[in-house]
Amino acid sequence: MTGTSTQTTANSETPAATNDAATLVVSNKGVDTYGRLLRYAFPYWTAFLIAVVGMAIYAATEPAFAALIKYMTDDSFVAQDPEAIRQTPLLLLGLFLVRGLAGFMSTYCMKWIGRKVIKQMRSQLFSRLLTLPTSFYDSSTSGKLISKLTYNVEQVAQATTDSITVLIRDTLTALGLLAYMFYLSGMLALTFAICGPFIAIIIVIISRRFRRISTRIQNSMGDVTHITQEVIDGHHIVKTFGGQEYETRHFEEVNESNRKQQMKLVVTSAASVPLVQFVVATALAGIVYMATSDYMGEITTPGTFMSFVTALLMLLPPLKRLTMVTGGIQQGIAAADSIFAVLDADPEPETGNKTLARAKGNLEFRDVSFAYHKDKTLVLSNISLKIEAGQTVALVGRSGSGKSTLVNLLPRFYEIETGNILLDGVDIREYKREALRNQIALVNQRVTLFNDTIERNIAYGAMEKATKEEIIRAAEAAHAMEFIEKLPDGLQTITGENGVLLSGGQRQRIAIARALLKNSPVLILDEATSALDTESEFHVQAGLDRLMRDRTTLVIAHRLSTVEKADRIIVLDGGEIVETGTHQELIDNKGHYAALYRMEFDTDT
Repeated sequence: MTGTSTQTTANSETPAATNDAATLVVSNKGVDTYGRLLRYAFPYWTAFLIAVVGMAIYAATEPAFAALIKYMTDDSFVAQDPEAIRQTPLLLLGLFLVRGLAGFMSTYCMKWIGRKVIKQMRSQLFSRLLTLPTSFYDSSTSGKLISKLTYNVEQVAQATTDSITVLIRDTLTALGLLAYMFYLSGMLALTFAICGPFIAIIIVIISRRFRRISTRIQNSMGDVTHITQEVIDGHHIVKTFGGQEYETRHFEEVNESNRKQQMKLVVTSAASVPLVQFVVATALAGIVYMATSDYMGEITTPGTFMSFVTALLMLLPPLKRLTMVTGGIQQGIAAADSIFAVLDADPEPETGNKTLARAKGNLEFRDVSFAYHKDKTLVLSNISLKIEAGQTVALVGRSGSGKSTLVNLLPRFYEIETGNILLDGVDIREYKREALRNQIALVNQRVTLFNDTIERNIAYGAMEKATKEEIIRAAEAAHAMEFIEKLPDGLQTITGENGVLLSGGQRQRIAIARALLKNSPVLILDEATSALDTESEFHVQAGLDRLMRDRTTLVIAHRLSTVEKADRIIVLDGGEIVETGTHQELIDNKGHYAALYRMEFDTDT
């Protein structure tokens, strides 16, 4: 059941990632991606400036505290100056009050920007998902797309706000403390500065590894989401066929893969901190030795020494955070790459500019051929077919003969390879896509209902402004009011996810009511009654008979008894039209249709 392979995560690190030239390309691409990411925060520059001011004030309190230590040591404890003894507690309180306010100001503003970025990016991603072609969804799993919309976007927010906060605030803090240390003793501060290149090398190595691991984590999260969604959607099949053990085992594989990648991230992060701290401790040991040596005359008082050491120790936390911030940035870049891949995907092409108030319903297929992939076998080959307005045409044939593909080309869910499809004598590619689809209503076997009221499911989308009277008339014509009136909340009854709280026949009648309310001149019925019991089929068929009246209707059916009254029956086999005629003509012809009908009759009897 679950078709996603765990190889996605296992193979995400390619040999190119270890090649220096490829690494340079990845790095440049990462810079471009991060630059594009930061542009999402640019509109909120006022809040950003306020946050930067807060960060600068916050950073300034660090060397100020180290200076206060010098004042407190020399004047309060050593010199026992009464004025200093009185002022030191007040200065300490004032310093941390300013620090707290500045920290709140910067944190709030950056988080506000982060949530704005998340909202904007999710809105763009959701809007793009609504415009992507059907072929995109054919090659993508819904679980991974949902993961991008949820998990990956959160990773992006951390890179644009949390990581920026650390970069600015801790960089300013480190520079302020270093400047103060140089002010106290240039020689000792220079000794500490020697460790800078070693820290930089560690950060570069960690950044590359973080990027690779983060990409794998996001892929594995997509696998986890995908498998979970499949099990939730197909829980009846899982239970009926005893798939619990298999699904548990399959989920455990991707779950364990995700855990391993997360632990690699933890190991990388955890190892980087002690490495940096050891480099800094080495410099600190040298500084302590030099400061206590007789020839080191720059340290003139105990307060100066304590202030220098305090500044040095206060420098360690921001250096630690700066070392770790690269992980958040690389995670954000990896997440942004996956999101931008969707945002940059080509939407459904808008090739036409013609509008259409209401079509007559004349359809024509001229030498239409189609393959789902250019290098694959044709699913439809040289289909030519004319349908007059108001006619009901049934498409029959074995599974895989091309029936559903043919009707899916009409609303341009897929673009034809060769040939033309005409509506009222005009190629459908010359119409605006919205204008074309306004002429078509669809009722299929797998009814899509949203977790909303029955009323809103009938008056869905462009029909949301329909009056209650219009909705009721459509429901009555579809024989849906018969059961809706018996429900406690009537039209306000919640259908549940995909209509789970309703029976199959009830869902179908709501779908028919929706199509009736749309009142389109062209109707597609794709196996609309195949999964229903006899009583449900009677009500649904009555609704369909009302719906098909005065419309050009394309009917796909495996049960041939439901299409006997069609004006014309088209028999498809291997993507080609092999027979056409009325029911009786095809029976008398004793060809493909007659054989299919005989098989169904024998089965039914």
